[in-house]
Amino acid sequence: MSVDAAKEVFFKSDHFAIVGASKDHDKIGNKVSVSQGGGFTFYEWPREAYHACPVPVTCWYKEHGFDAIPIHPRESSVEELQTVASVYDIPDPTSTSMSIITPPRVTLQIVKAAILELGIAAVWLQPGAEDDEVKAWVDELDDCYKNRIILGGPCILVDGEQLLKDVGKI
Repeated sequence: MSVDAAKEVFFKSDHFAIVGASKDHDKIGNKVSVSQGGGFTFYEWPREAYHACPVPVTCWYKEHGFDAIPIHPRESSVEELQTVASVYDIPDPTSTSMSIITPPRVTLQIVKAAILELGIAAVWLQPGAEDDEVKAWVDELDDCYKNRIILGGPCILVDGEQLLKDVGKI
């Protein structure tokens, strides 16, 4: 799997869906991850660093001027952005990249739908969203699919700025 190829595809999209966006401050989308010897440790994201934004990943996309689409089955909006209830409700999936911040137990079904059914441009599994089952499934994919998936590494809150520079977006 090529993270470099996936990040190129990821940031070429016109729209960015955030699966796992939530108003709940205790959810994983409100934490920053730091690699700790092969695993990840999660820390509270300092809200003041994001202007008291309750949903840092959603804010990251919003503050960088991206067309962000939070996905939440019950909320009508997250961070003043209109939500869609499901990945199947994304208006233009082939022009959309997806950031996934869900527990691993639900990530696999989301990734399968995004990549195989909807033709989502690229998927970025934020640290903690994948487990061995997800990694094994991705490993079995053809390269044309693998090159559209970022996993096992960068976090948008930590590495997003550098990745944008790497692909010439800033």
